[in-house]
Amino acid sequence: MQTTIDIEAELSEKDLAELATLVHAHCGIDLREGKRDLVRARLAKQIRVGKFSTPQEYLRHVTADTGSADFRGLIDAISTNLTSFFRESTHFDYLNASYLPALMRSKTRTGQKVIRAWCAGCSTGEEAYSLAMTLLDATEGGAGWDIKLLASDISMRVLDVARQGSYDSERAQAIPAGMRGKYFACGGDSDEACHEALPHLKEMIAFRYLNLMEKWPFAGPFDFIFCRNVMIYFDAPTQERLIKRFKTMLTPGGLLFTGHSESLSGINHGLEHVQPTIYRNI
Repeated sequence: MQTTIDIEAELSEKDLAELATLVHAHCGIDLREGKRDLVRARLAKQIRVGKFSTPQEYLRHVTADTGSADFRGLIDAISTNLTSFFRESTHFDYLNASYLPALMRSKTRTGQKVIRAWCAGCSTGEEAYSLAMTLLDATEGGAGWDIKLLASDISMRVLDVARQGSYDSERAQAIPAGMRGKYFACGGDSDEACHEALPHLKEMIAFRYLNLMEKWPFAGPFDFIFCRNVMIYFDAPTQERLIKRFKTMLTPGGLLFTGHSESLSGINHGLEHVQPTIYRNI
């Protein structure tokens, strides 16, 4: 059996360049040269698990059909799915202190007590559940409100985890204690105990597979969109196209939240800068 080093060494620059072109066309991920070592290591694991005799055999197999489960497994392998509850908390602070109170007053005046939001690139679900808890707390449990949250990702693997809504104590520790007791059921007192989202929290969220580069099977509009730490994997032209598509999905005055490591500087997007990484549709 080949070692990890052997497999990685046999993944040539030509192999990686061809793969990078295909992946970019499929889902926008930019496997630029600085990421080649990471890609080599992750592909090596896939090759060993699949028991392919050479890297080239594996690549021929998975790239033959971009709609296959094996190709989706490749995308899963090269994707990064780092997330946590209430990550980059200033965004949740802004929702609570400014945007949601104003939004609720406006909707109450018009009698249209409907809130729609989208978590694009939801990974294993912590961000989506954080938003759902925030919305329920802001609306005092949601009574009298119609609140729905779309949560999408390109990885079927992480979506399965998100739908289960079950997290160990270490991950759940990031949920404020009051919210954790209100919205999650604890399976025990040990460090390994799982905290599972309660049914009414899960029911607010529709977890769906979505490739952001393909046609979106919904029309919106959304009151706000979270797309955080997703666009760092795209090149500038892809980012610009995506931001313009997000704009068409936002209500007038709706907000787009991006990751703190992501800048829209130099991108023609037509959104108003509210504060770093928060943009308003005008």
